[in-house]
Amino acid sequence: MSIKIGNVTLESPVILAPMSGVSDLPFRRLVKSLGAGLVVSEMIASQAMIRQNKKTMRMASSCAEEFPMSVQLAGCEPKIMAEAAKLNEDRGAAIIDINMGCPVKKVVNGHAGSALMRDELTAANILEAVVKAVGLPVTLKMRTGWDDQNRNAPILAKIAEEVGIQMITVHGRTRCQFYNGSADWDFISMVKEVVSIPVVANGDIANLGDVKSILLKSAADGVMVGRGSYGKPWFLAQIIEFLKTGKTIPDPCLSEQYQIVRNHYLDMLHHYGSYTGMRMARKHVAWYTKGLPNSAEFRAKINKIPTVVDALNLIDQYFSSVLTVKEVR
Repeated sequence: MSIKIGNVTLESPVILAPMSGVSDLPFRRLVKSLGAGLVVSEMIASQAMIRQNKKTMRMASSCAEEFPMSVQLAGCEPKIMAEAAKLNEDRGAAIIDINMGCPVKKVVNGHAGSALMRDELTAANILEAVVKAVGLPVTLKMRTGWDDQNRNAPILAKIAEEVGIQMITVHGRTRCQFYNGSADWDFISMVKEVVSIPVVANGDIANLGDVKSILLKSAADGVMVGRGSYGKPWFLAQIIEFLKTGKTIPDPCLSEQYQIVRNHYLDMLHHYGSYTGMRMARKHVAWYTKGLPNSAEFRAKINKIPTVVDALNLIDQYFSSVLTVKEVR
């Protein structure tokens, strides 16, 4: 089971979603190393990319280990979006993804993200401008619509295909739902029915049962996983094996999880620097340790520790305390 996106072929139709503050280079690299068909960058504001803001450029940075990587751009001006796309093509991106799904107020108030679903003409102009600006495949991520009375994803999907978009991802909620309620997997099938390009289903994929259900209900060609990967960077590899063989791969044993947590922590320190890296890593440490013995006490401590050495020592001590004697040996 594979997906062809223009001249890029994904051997596995399992994609890591773009997530602000989460799908940075350390996390993308980790997920790709454990198994994923494609990883997508955090959403990047096209205006900031043109200005080459230092933080924005770091968000768009990639490495050979995550190839092919998709860079997701957000904006509301066709010319600026096209210029940002070309800049990322020159920097080595394999795919450009256009964000028309972000529900966050500051993005929507800037007439970007899911706000574009209310302006089909501007949306079409942006899609066409980006496609014409680059030689890379361009994809689109959107929601089902702005609200329950305006679920126009099928209309936008047809427009997107006509101007040259190579793949569409649909999150099964409207903008006004934000992340509340349940994703409507059945509605995604209405997008699939009107286009011939690949359609990827997104929203509420937390386990292998969800994968089976979303593919059955949506008739999609693949899945995109977001929050389901929190604290489980190996989840995409489990999905890939399930789709290939129907088999369930267990989570890594606790000693393996410890090595993943520690290496991820160190990679974040290297990427961001000690001060920022320690703070950016806190949420990941919380997700990794959720449900483990005495994890609340551990998280309270590590969130207050001021030095890298002390933080690493605490991680070592905590996992040693919960590992079985057999795993330690």
